[in-house]
Amino acid sequence: MKTKASFAGSPIHPMLVHYPIALWTTSVVTDVVFYFHRNTSLVLISKFLIAAGILGALAAAIPGLIDWVTIRDPAAKKTGTLHLFLNISALVLFSVSLYLRMGNYGAAAVGRHLTVPFVVSVAGWLDMAIAASLGGKLVYKHRMGVDEGVN
Repeated sequence: MKTKASFAGSPIHPMLVHYPIALWTTSVVTDVVFYFHRNTSLVLISKFLIAAGILGALAAAIPGLIDWVTIRDPAAKKTGTLHLFLNISALVLFSVSLYLRMGNYGAAAVGRHLTVPFVVSVAGWLDMAIAASLGGKLVYKHRMGVDEGVN
């Protein structure tokens, strides 16, 4: 099913989803490294990665919503709806994690204050990973964004 949200014949949503996936994954990895090395610069880096991932997720959501509205197949719509809600959940969880981290900017004992935001980020990452898998299912099983007329 060819997508309505495209640029030069290519679907936009798959072009943009890699950014929040990469940024949020790297933020979780940065948090894990922080626990072993206690370099407070890693906490700041993680905040910027989460914030950039939020912006990337918002950018990817617009063409994603356009694609979702055009789904006609009931099975694909069900998968797409779950994909949508998991991505919204991930966006909310990473936003909460960022909010919790903002109050501790530059704190000397930042390690004590990172546990809850880290757990929230991991939950957001798990949501995102499942949603990404469903996105793959939409493309490879339900052929979303695939132009069947191309040889």
